[in-house]
Amino acid sequence: MPLTEPYDDNLPGEVSAGAVGHTGEDSPDIDRTSEVVAAEPEPTLPESVRQRIVALTAAVLPVLPGDEVPVPLRRVAKFAPNRRARLGAPVIAAQLTADPLFRQRITARVLADAGDLGAAVVEGTAPAAADPVEVAALAYLARPRGWRELIEASGAAVRAEADRAVVDELVREAEQRATRAEHDRAVARVEADKLRDELARVREELGQLREESRQLARTLRETQARERRAGELLATERGRAARAGADADAELRRARARLAEAEAAAGVARASAKEARSVDDARLWLLLETIGQAAVGLRRELALDPVDRLPADFVADAFADQSAATPAGAATRARDTDDPARLDQLLALPRAHLVVDGYNVTKRGFGEMSLEQQRKRLITGLGGIAAQTGDEVTVVFDGAERMHGLPPTPRGVRVLFSRKGETADELIRRLVRAEPAGRPVVVVSSDREVADGVRRHGAYPLGADSLLRRLARS
Repeated sequence: MPLTEPYDDNLPGEVSAGAVGHTGEDSPDIDRTSEVVAAEPEPTLPESVRQRIVALTAAVLPVLPGDEVPVPLRRVAKFAPNRRARLGAPVIAAQLTADPLFRQRITARVLADAGDLGAAVVEGTAPAAADPVEVAALAYLARPRGWRELIEASGAAVRAEADRAVVDELVREAEQRATRAEHDRAVARVEADKLRDELARVREELGQLREESRQLARTLRETQARERRAGELLATERGRAARAGADADAELRRARARLAEAEAAAGVARASAKEARSVDDARLWLLLETIGQAAVGLRRELALDPVDRLPADFVADAFADQSAATPAGAATRARDTDDPARLDQLLALPRAHLVVDGYNVTKRGFGEMSLEQQRKRLITGLGGIAAQTGDEVTVVFDGAERMHGLPPTPRGVRVLFSRKGETADELIRRLVRAEPAGRPVVVVSSDREVADGVRRHGAYPLGADSLLRRLARS
């Protein structure tokens, strides 16, 4: 590219061969009689040649006297060496093109520093071993005869060098691509080997799966055959069950007939037993008195101390971790009765334990109240019964956790709530099973299932109305 705008190539001041080493002042060695020829445009300089011209000028710029330095370059001359060529390049190029005298002074300094190479360039020759960029830069500054040819030859050499560099770079890239291609081929071969191994493994697994599928199909056929046989057997058994059901119904009808006969016989027996009841009562009183005296003697003989914990207390303690009590042997020591006076008779027995199904009683007697009021009224009434009879009283409510709003528990009354997942009926049955055989346990509930369950364990089931009348009388 041109260094700057085109200028007159044959202006006075071209450097002759005898000007090498001159300090740059006006000298008779400078040929001022050259013919004036038509102005030619600046030659196109390679970028490396242009940068070298600027670097040579920037290097000798501070050496020139201050009055010989053009005004635009005086500030550039004060820059540091590494900034002078970089920041002042446009101004330096413009001055070299527009000021031939400044260029002659720079050329004189540069040729003096170049030595033999500068002399050869001034003579219009270029040594074969010389750097073409350096030759072109000196030829541009000195401008001897044939300097354009030197620049063109140097430009061609620079371009050839650049082309060689490009070719070398392309060769290197081609070699790198070949190396990568070889590496990729090796990797592809390894991957192909892996894929072949994987394919063999998959084929083996496929064979195994096919064998398993055949086995499963065979198993399915056998299972379907067994299912058909089982269906046939089921139909047969259903027929047998239907016949057995018919036989059971007939037997049930016969049993009911026998039960009716037994009930009639029982009615006769009750009438006979009523006549002898007075005698039996006297005998029973004498027997109980004898047993009581024997129990006192036995207690004295065994040295049994009074206890402060009752069986229901152990159930309440174990209730926290849901430990299951061992069922006691079922006894048949009590009989169901709906007589309201029966409650007073049972509570009069020694060491009786009254167990109350709380909500069953409250909802039957005063269900119009809130649950809190129902609990409060029932617990208060049971406290009065415990105080009058001295018996142990336990009331059980349904509830996953202890309710709030309970009144203070009266003396002798125990209040329990069933845990989550357990009903009050189950807790009542656990309380009954925990009692020793022979102790009178009275369970108040109108729930027929509760009554039947506690009766099997020897307790006395009574309806809720008997307790409600007892509380009303109190």
